[in-house]
Amino acid sequence: MLKSYFTTALRALRRNWSYSLINVLGLTLSLACCLLLFLAIRYELSFDQHNAHADQTYRLVSFNKKSNDDRRQVGMPLPALAALRTDFPGLKHQITMVNRIASAVITVGEKTRQSVNKFQEGDGVVAFVEPEYFRLFDFSWQKGSPQTSLNNPNTAVLSDRMAQKYFGTGNPIGKTLRVENKMDFLVTGVVQSPPATSSLPFEVLLSFASLKQYGASTNWDDWQSTYGGAQMYLMLPGASQDQPVAAAHMNQQLTAFVKKYHKPDDARDLIYALQPLTSIHFDTRTDNYAKRTISKEMIWAMALIGLFILITACVNFVNLATAQAIRRAKEVGVRKVLGSSRGQLVRQFLGETGVLTGFATVLALFLAHVSLAYVGELLNIKPGATTLFDPTVLICLAVLGFLTTALAGFYPALVLSGYQPILALKGKVRASSAGLNQLTLRRGLIVGQFAISQLLMIGTIVAYSQMTYFRSADLGYSRDAVLTVLIPEKKPGQLESLKAKLTGLPGIQSMSFGMTTPSSASNWTTGFRFENDDKEPDYGVLMRPADSAYVRTYGLRLIAGRTFQAADSMREFVINEAFMKRLGFQKPEQVIGKFLRVNGEDVKKPIVGVVQDFNAFSLHQKIEPSVLTSYRDQYRSLGIKLAAGQTSPERISQLLGEIETVWNATFPNFVFKYTFLDETLANFYKGEERMYSLFQLLAAIALFIGCLGLYGVVAFMAETRTKEVGIRKALGASAAHIFGLFSIDFVRLVLVALVLSSPIAWYIMNQWLQKFAYKIEIEWWMFALAGVLAVGIALLTVSFQSIKAALMNPVKSLRTE
Repeated sequence: MLKSYFTTALRALRRNWSYSLINVLGLTLSLACCLLLFLAIRYELSFDQHNAHADQTYRLVSFNKKSNDDRRQVGMPLPALAALRTDFPGLKHQITMVNRIASAVITVGEKTRQSVNKFQEGDGVVAFVEPEYFRLFDFSWQKGSPQTSLNNPNTAVLSDRMAQKYFGTGNPIGKTLRVENKMDFLVTGVVQSPPATSSLPFEVLLSFASLKQYGASTNWDDWQSTYGGAQMYLMLPGASQDQPVAAAHMNQQLTAFVKKYHKPDDARDLIYALQPLTSIHFDTRTDNYAKRTISKEMIWAMALIGLFILITACVNFVNLATAQAIRRAKEVGVRKVLGSSRGQLVRQFLGETGVLTGFATVLALFLAHVSLAYVGELLNIKPGATTLFDPTVLICLAVLGFLTTALAGFYPALVLSGYQPILALKGKVRASSAGLNQLTLRRGLIVGQFAISQLLMIGTIVAYSQMTYFRSADLGYSRDAVLTVLIPEKKPGQLESLKAKLTGLPGIQSMSFGMTTPSSASNWTTGFRFENDDKEPDYGVLMRPADSAYVRTYGLRLIAGRTFQAADSMREFVINEAFMKRLGFQKPEQVIGKFLRVNGEDVKKPIVGVVQDFNAFSLHQKIEPSVLTSYRDQYRSLGIKLAAGQTSPERISQLLGEIETVWNATFPNFVFKYTFLDETLANFYKGEERMYSLFQLLAAIALFIGCLGLYGVVAFMAETRTKEVGIRKALGASAAHIFGLFSIDFVRLVLVALVLSSPIAWYIMNQWLQKFAYKIEIEWWMFALAGVLAVGIALLTVSFQSIKAALMNPVKSLRTE
């Protein structure tokens, strides 16, 4: 019986090969998209799930309850570690701190043997950790012990990947590596590299006992200052199902903890809270060491789009199957006369759908395999982190195939099997079934298809406009032709020597040392007191330590006063407009000559200038009160403004080589590293760029699948209305009239789809834009453009078959049986 079904299905599909091809192509694209989206969603949802105690592990975060910003601070004061262990002795071995080194040069080998190798490691590779770190987070140990490997100062544990990178295939235990040309560390352990889905991706783990000697980012007794790389984690004891209660109780206890150790003015509005490890990857209010977050809403949006695309392909199948239903009416009549039951006919037609879906599933697997590398790069999925030939993935594909067969095949099978044999054999079957007009159904399905396509198109247009705004927005300073070079150390005379040598190079317009560029992901926020205030306000200021050339180099706009004079320590301040207004002044001249005390200092320093507001963060966040001042110890980068006419690729390459030569002569033990400012700014929006590119691709696929179905329906209409077209032409109808006859209905359907999709698209994209402090307005032309594009593509799709029908010789049309 099954063989008979299969043979009959193949014959029917071969007989209608053009429609079968359309269906297979649509189903293949939709299933491949669903499969790839499933892999991406599975990858995102698996973050930190490899830890056995993930449900019991939390990160400590803080925030000011009066702040208008909902972001959370992840950095904790260094003395909080000892205080928490003292106040919560039951958690003594369940609390740990991780202190990241943002960028480090690892030196391996002995200078005396001239076999020194230097490795520049980026963010998220090197960190100071305690032995307790290995209690909270799971590692597979290859050499050494989690209890003892990091007990002593100047010890290090490497991942197997880094051990091979530094020492080859030999045994790394007992060998030495030097970090940032400051300290030597003895390798005492090797662990398996953390998985790609870890929010703590560190592979060079240094003993926390060495941090003080290495040089911490803040004072060990300072409760006011925090560093975003110094994060604290803890594991609550007990069964995982009790954790919500335990976490709530711990949060209550943290309120008293804050009041005990922080100044009364600070503790009044400061909140410490627990953030579950399993939510770190999905909380866009916080940063993490992996520098990667995605909201749950975005994940559900990806799943919903995948479902929409699958539905679009199924709609094609239903449309084409019901359009051909009358052609197969006599076949149904003969089968019923020969004794076939309705159930057997339903199974037969579902079998045909199953064969098509089977072909499409195999092709989808191949297409997904070919596209996996591209999609992985698009979505920033590490190579090898996902695979198609995983049992779970293959089961998902089988379920998708079964679901597709049911969605696409059930209704057409029900329609075809329901024809009465007498009417079918007499050719009196009409396009109706169970009171539901098939033409109305097809129109409704086409509207649904194009509504989905236009929803994605409108979203893509809005996202494109926002991304364009990101690239072109006035940030309050010049971002073009600015090169940033890292400064690894600041020994006496080094900075001055470097600047003097670079000044002689042609092509450099200006240079400035500073902690960061004007917009940066690394920021220093501190408290202040204005004039003779006896306490700090409930907001801090953003510090931008730099030399006196900073304003000129980055093109900041001085609107009152002057820039601060050259000095090694804080002597004078330049503030931005946002700070001026928070202080209660309306004109910049009014604040010149006033005094500030910052960072807990007792000595007041004058405000000598005001600059126009500039974006210190990405456009996700509002402009914060900022202070520019000299502070040599905090200089970490050199900004180099290239002269006009020096920005050709050849000239930049030559200039980079000259700068590197001077830099290497100044810092021979480090690795030269540079970035362009516009590239740094682009990194702020990598997540949005990836999602925009993905949705752009999915919108194009959804529209293409919809057009495939539209092409098939129009082709069938042209075939079934051949005589009608011949009669109309014989009576004098023009080719344009025949083209309009086929086109006008579909244009109406596309416009109806635009009306239905527009309010939904407006709501969704308006919600998406709310997460940006600076954003575009959604305008009417975006909807009009989506409508024009959809109508144009629909007309282009319809035109081939309709023009072909319109140009056909009426004599041949009337002779057609």
